[in-house]
Amino acid sequence: MKRRKKQTLGYSPKLLRKYRLVLMDVQTYEEKISLVITRLGVFVVVGLTIVSLIVLTIYLVAFTSLREYIPGYTDLSLPKQIYNLQRKADSLEVELKHRQTYMDNLKRILSDDDMYEQPTMSYTSTPYYDTITLRHSAADSALREEYESQTEFTLYPTNIFTYPTLSIGNIYFFSPVNGIITRKYNPIQSHFGVDIVAAPNVPIKSVLDGTVIFSDWTLETGYIICIQHDHQLVSVYKHNSSLLKQQGSKVKAGESISFIGQSGELQTGIHLHFELWYDGKPVDPEEFITF
Repeated sequence: MKRRKKQTLGYSPKLLRKYRLVLMDVQTYEEKISLVITRLGVFVVVGLTIVSLIVLTIYLVAFTSLREYIPGYTDLSLPKQIYNLQRKADSLEVELKHRQTYMDNLKRILSDDDMYEQPTMSYTSTPYYDTITLRHSAADSALREEYESQTEFTLYPTNIFTYPTLSIGNIYFFSPVNGIITRKYNPIQSHFGVDIVAAPNVPIKSVLDGTVIFSDWTLETGYIICIQHDHQLVSVYKHNSSLLKQQGSKVKAGESISFIGQSGELQTGIHLHFELWYDGKPVDPEEFITF
């Protein structure tokens, strides 16, 4: 047993040798603290301290915001945040353009600017093909007669100029008021709506569901209310005696929004001046509404 113990001590006699660490008062030589230590114990304590510092550093770098201060470190969430910010910026830019276009159209409606451009087309009343002389062979003439005899095949269309109809033709509009039209739609004279005469204090109704975008007094047209509808439609009601809805109010088709009157400098008696705008341009209300 003694040999084994001596052999064991022989492997690390210096590591296991005990030392006393004493803290003494210099003046009185009184012992304050006395510790028994070994070199192995000192190595273990120092090692554990170093390992603890390494683990703490890794934790701070991996799970706290301190990692952003390390040169060369890239946060994986930054590209996603940048992408989301770019999408929001693009959406805001598109929304800003739409609002600017909307405000420009609204200003033109309220100021009665001439936005309508009358299309001009120049063509002769006599078909041009009557003046053309063609020489056909016998086989070509026989083939032409065969195809012209069938109704589904025609070489000369009967209606060359076809004008597209508005996409709002299938929408049912509620009549704003029942009365007599005294002045029709005439964009050439900058009259972009119709004047409807009715009895005093008759309620004016919204033609469609929508949101009130303007409800106030103007010098020329008096009390005016404008409603934004779906399908890029805007309805305008002028010369009212009083308004029932405020800007931002939601209205339903057929709901009363004002009372007929004769307010404004341009009034010619008790009547409603009604305008219908589609995609920023005026249209004839009589084509879609029965008054």
